Amino acid sequence: MYAYFLEIQKLMQTVQEQEHAQIAEAAQLIVERLQLGGIVQLFGCGHSQLLAQDAFYRAGGLVPVRPIIIEPLTLHAGALTSSKNEKDPTIIEQYKEQFDFHENDVCIVISTSGRNPAPIDAALLAKQSGVVVISLQSLNYHNQPSRHPSGKRLEEIVDIMINTHTPIGDGVLSYNKIQFAPASTVIGSFILNALFGEVIKNMAREGCALPVFESNNVESNRSHNEALMANYQHRINFN
Repeated sequence: MYAYFLEIQKLMQTVQEQEHAQIAEAAQLIVERLQLGGIVQLFGCGHSQLLAQDAFYRAGGLVPVRPIIIEPLTLHAGALTSSKNEKDPTIIEQYKEQFDFHENDVCIVISTSGRNPAPIDAALLAKQSGVVVISLQSLNYHNQPSRHPSGKRLEEIVDIMINTHTPIGDGVLSYNKIQFAPASTVIGSFILNALFGEVIKNMAREGCALPVFESNNVESNRSHNEALMANYQHRINFN
């Protein structure tokens, strides 16, 4: 188990050293958009979709966060089904009403490889709506050709790209040429929490009211979370 810890620590250090400027830029853009009434929308397929859900309704996390859930792209719909649909160049057009972009929103597209049509089309749809688009992806895949009809990869479309630095194949350990112990979820969560932490710190420095959830599992006044959710219920379904 210690080998995995060491490899994850190395990746975290790499992200900290090489992505701090992009994270800082993304954080400030999110602050500006939230102050204009926007929200943060997160999109991913398969395991990347789990990261989008993880940021939603999270104790200590931002309230104005909405995961874009397209059922055929979730693992719940079936692992093989999700993988097949992520490569379908028509899937986003079929479900584009699920996005509900407003011009002051920010969209974070999570895609480790950055090559499949669904996340690329989600980014293009956001750009067409005037939304700032941030990607969370590994540039170790940059030589893998795009599967999108345009031939473009995700990093060619977005406004800010945050590199997770996860290895091709995801596993950080190997034995007899078998790669195992995936890292993309751990590193993705690390980056998202670092990003949203910077957003909250920047808002505090600017004297803004902080839209941060309190835990429902400690004794507290529930009116705090209820009041915050009321501010965004016209955009986000918390039920």
